[in-house]
Amino acid sequence: MNDTRDSSSPQDGVGKDGNGGRRRILTIITVIFLVLGAAWLLLDVLVLSKRESTEDAYVAGNQIRVSSQLGGTVVEVLARNTSRVEAGQVLVKLDPTDAQQALDRSAAALAQAVRQVRANVQSADQFDALVSLRRLELARSEADLARREPLLAERAVADEEVRHAREAVALAKAQLTQAQRQAAAARALVDATTVADNPAVLAQRAAYRDAWIAVHRTAIVAPVAGYVAQRSVQLGQRVAPGEPLLTVIPLQDVWLDANFKESQLRNLRIGQPVKITSDQYGRSVVYHGQVIGLQAGTGAAFSLLPPQNASGNWIKVVQRVPVKIALDPQELAAHPLRIGLSMTATVDTHERDGAVLATEPASDVREVTAAYAADLTAADAAASEIVRRNSGGA
Repeated sequence: MNDTRDSSSPQDGVGKDGNGGRRRILTIITVIFLVLGAAWLLLDVLVLSKRESTEDAYVAGNQIRVSSQLGGTVVEVLARNTSRVEAGQVLVKLDPTDAQQALDRSAAALAQAVRQVRANVQSADQFDALVSLRRLELARSEADLARREPLLAERAVADEEVRHAREAVALAKAQLTQAQRQAAAARALVDATTVADNPAVLAQRAAYRDAWIAVHRTAIVAPVAGYVAQRSVQLGQRVAPGEPLLTVIPLQDVWLDANFKESQLRNLRIGQPVKITSDQYGRSVVYHGQVIGLQAGTGAAFSLLPPQNASGNWIKVVQRVPVKIALDPQELAAHPLRIGLSMTATVDTHERDGAVLATEPASDVREVTAAYAADLTAADAAASEIVRRNSGGA
């Protein structure tokens, strides 16, 4: 008797359940990957493609080299590297002896000019008086001649006497002409001016102001507020005009030079916002900046030895263009930076309506210092006192 058993039923059920579970797992995994792929695609299209990022970015700033405006010997240094200085603060002093001597000579020359002008005024007055005298002499000579000429016809006077009278009139006229010309020459030096406004006095007064300024330039000041770096000046050093002594760096006014590849430039525009992180503070500190300009050429084009691609073997190298990015002053104050620090810049390129190049002349750039504007009020006051003392009330 054959025993027929349905031995495959339980096992087939188990196999079907196992295959179904695997298919569900594979389906779930596939869906997950599809969702992740779609999310990544959306992220790339909507976000990543609207950003340009580079790690080739560095903090840049003005490096203001301080030099002397005249030669001299250093007698005092009042700052060191890392020192904080304010605009107008004295950094270096030169020996003022030579400048002071020149100022004293200039003061003496100004006093002499005032006295010479006074003498010229007196000389002009003297010649004016001489002209009056010559007129009187001429009038007297003409009167004498007028009295004698009628008597000549009556033979009441000698011919020789009349001739002498006529000669006296001619001589008086010549002397009057001479005196008038001398007076005119004297008046040409002093007419229409006072002693203080005379050109000779004004010239010496200007020379005095120059000497006064030279004395005050023996104190070398900081043109702007910032931090001292690259100090090379030492006590006793003999410096020449224009020789760099130290550098002042205004860290409160730094910016970012971000070097983007050529392929990253097509969507960059002036005015686009930028997020920046530094290696110094890490990703926990984010700076917010703005694109304010793109350099007019690549970095290689402005290098000391620019490439000569038309000669020899040529290898294509991707070029980079510096992009200038302004930083938020308040964020800089909270987290100071130093020039040369490495940064990472990410530009948001969603808005692409801005200009690639500036279309208007710069109106937001104005670097100015009043540190070298000498207070000439004191110099003018000193010069005026010299003029007053030597004017004698004129």
